[in-house]
Amino acid sequence: MPDQPDDGADTGGARPGAASAVASPGRGGPVTPPTEPGLSREQVAERVAAGRTNDVPVRASRTVGQIIRGNVFTRINAMIAVLFTIIAVIGPVQDGLFAMVIVINTLIGIVQELRAKRTLDRLAIVNAARPRVVREGATVRVATQEIVLDEVLEAGTGDQVVVDGVVTWAAGLEVDESLLTGEADPVVKRPGDTVMSGSFVVAGNGRFRATKVGRHAYAARLAEEASRFSLVRSELRAGINRILTWITYALFPIGGLLVYSQLFLGGHVTLEEPVAGGQLTGPLADALRGMVAALVSMIPEGLILLTSIAFAVGVIRLGRHRCLVQELPAIEGLARVDVVCTDKTGTLTEAGMRLARIRDLGGGDGTGSTTRILAALAAGDPDPNPSMAAIARGCEAAGQEAPDWRVTALAPFSSARKWSGASLLTPEGEEHWVLGAADVLASPDDPAAAEAARLAARGHRVLLLARAGERVDADGAPGPVRPTALVVLDQRVREDAAPTLDYFAEQGVGVKIVSGDHAASVGAVGRELDLPGADRPVDARDLPDSAGEMAEEVERGSAFGRVTPERKRDMVRGLRGRGHTVAMTGDGVNDVLALKEADIGVAMGSGSPASRSVAQLVLMDDRFAVLPRVVAEGRRVIGNIERVAGLFLTKTVYTMTLATIVGLLAVAYPFFPRHATLINAVTFGIPSFFLALAPNTDIARPGFVARTLRLAVPAGLVAGLAAVTTYLLVLGGRTVPEPADRTAVGITLCATTLWVLLLVAKPYVWWKVVLVASMVGLLTLAMVTPLGRWFFDLDVSDPGKLLTGLAVAGVAIAVITVIRVVDDRIDARSRARDAADSPEPEGERTPAAP
Repeated sequence: MPDQPDDGADTGGARPGAASAVASPGRGGPVTPPTEPGLSREQVAERVAAGRTNDVPVRASRTVGQIIRGNVFTRINAMIAVLFTIIAVIGPVQDGLFAMVIVINTLIGIVQELRAKRTLDRLAIVNAARPRVVREGATVRVATQEIVLDEVLEAGTGDQVVVDGVVTWAAGLEVDESLLTGEADPVVKRPGDTVMSGSFVVAGNGRFRATKVGRHAYAARLAEEASRFSLVRSELRAGINRILTWITYALFPIGGLLVYSQLFLGGHVTLEEPVAGGQLTGPLADALRGMVAALVSMIPEGLILLTSIAFAVGVIRLGRHRCLVQELPAIEGLARVDVVCTDKTGTLTEAGMRLARIRDLGGGDGTGSTTRILAALAAGDPDPNPSMAAIARGCEAAGQEAPDWRVTALAPFSSARKWSGASLLTPEGEEHWVLGAADVLASPDDPAAAEAARLAARGHRVLLLARAGERVDADGAPGPVRPTALVVLDQRVREDAAPTLDYFAEQGVGVKIVSGDHAASVGAVGRELDLPGADRPVDARDLPDSAGEMAEEVERGSAFGRVTPERKRDMVRGLRGRGHTVAMTGDGVNDVLALKEADIGVAMGSGSPASRSVAQLVLMDDRFAVLPRVVAEGRRVIGNIERVAGLFLTKTVYTMTLATIVGLLAVAYPFFPRHATLINAVTFGIPSFFLALAPNTDIARPGFVARTLRLAVPAGLVAGLAAVTTYLLVLGGRTVPEPADRTAVGITLCATTLWVLLLVAKPYVWWKVVLVASMVGLLTLAMVTPLGRWFFDLDVSDPGKLLTGLAVAGVAIAVITVIRVVDDRIDARSRARDAADSPEPEGERTPAAP
């Protein structure tokens, strides 16, 4: 009999033996579940052989085949394959080196995602719900996929219905179908009623026989699609895909312009190509090599790879902290969170409670001591939650044995009504008892309600034991009640709760406690944790009915009590409507609606199966303190991907600029593919791999595409114009460059883009300096060694051309630096304006500057 009025303790559904206990008539049903054998082993084997099983895939990562296909068959790999085919025909082999980079990148992506898959699958097995079924007269737990047609399943508070079926027995069974039908009110289920997969039990117990399993159940198909592990549906990936689409459209005209200008505008009209040393030579071959070199540099080949790697490594790192990521974009979403709504019990306080004392108010009418009544209620509870378990332990410690009173009716706990009760057949006759929230059961002017509020303000959980005027399963229950005692439970605040809230405050993330407990109790816990605004707790029943006004009140407050599941969902919806990115944490069945409504749902590993099934993240060790690590990991991923995206798009922009101007001037493209491979590797390719996995604490902000282009376009244009300037200066009126000319242009590009790398890599630490210095060393090694000069066709014998390249690069570096400084100042003023236009809500800490 889960009596507590809190939102986080009704974690039911995982208590063995619940269905075999004495239960209530359930509005007309039998007191105890019927004796039924269920299916035999032979019947189960027969159905498995016939394929009549619940063959819905578990919520997990992609299969090995999907991972390989997803990394090999990509749009970028297809582009690179076409360009490599051209080089394979015309040669030489050095110009096809870029294809090896793609092969290596693809292998790295596959390996990293397979590692992430192992981590996820291991945690998913632990997290997977194991429903109770009746087989050969015994109740056993099986995997969801092992359920067969005609199976008899048991369900209790917090359990999710995993297959469609027909109810065969119900004891106060109430099912929430809002995730399927949109109907907010729980539905009372009686024998003969249908239940659908995807719904969940909010009160009572019951049994149902499976009528549709696997993909035959419509709701199961919906659940399968909604719960698949996903690599998409994120602002980050959507932005990258949009950028790639733009680049794809630009490839064809720029490639065509290069080939046409070098063949016809430059006076080369012959298409007959001689063969020398196993490769084609002549205008057409040179034009094709130039086109390939330009297009290879335009394609941000490492961007998708590094995005996947960053997410995969994030999953692995979080897995080490026992955090199961059920949807990959959740990492990105938590990085953008600016409000965390959390329940109290089991999250900010320890899950276990202790019976502190019982304050007798009279009203027992000689039935026996209050402790004896509580012991009887605890013994008759088929599905005790932490509150009732604490009461049972307290009675046992006091030496009070449960009397042998028969339970004639049972009203299971419901978060909506905030009380539960039992009708007991005592020696004096049938008595009806309820246990729940004092301010719900008693009138506001009753001294019991006032005393309960006073005790709650000290941080205690206070339940009212009262004698009801009607059977607890009657439609008008509980009727007039007579307060008998106040049951005071102690709950200890977690040691790691305060540091966690401090971290969120430093990061500009607001925290709001939403609980079904008394508002004074919620405020007391918030004050103990130094949560601003907790000294003014709000009773959710007093919030305005208007959605807009309610959202404004919720945004202003920080501690809310007496929150029903529907109101909790409305509060999250209101915050989102005011532009906040909301994370909701919870473990009870009454958190399901809010978890589903939030941008990011975070469930506790020991919570109800229903809450775990709808959440994007599951904290397997129930540690709220893991959330800062998750937020930090998300910010690392987002910040680093934004950095490397800026680098790769700078390369794209300068290549487009260089190729377009060269095409219009009808001169040969200054690089062969081997030159592009060298430049790309030392400036962006290798450094971006390390930057993508580096620490990063930048606060994620919306506008990824615009912010990335704001860096890449000016820097790319300046770098491209600098390369053209050097090219025209060293070309001296010729239309076909010499190796020394190509080398000078390469020096200009490398110096300019390495400076962009330095600007992006801030703040500086020792390893970043070593990284850039190493890239300069690799470039120098390629230029000064005979093997490097031969392989990459470089010539450093003309000091004048080399100095020209360095001088132009110096001017470009100065221009890029000025542009960057001006942009940073404009951005800082814009943020200051936004902060001034958005006054700080009352009771909120001042957000840390991004």
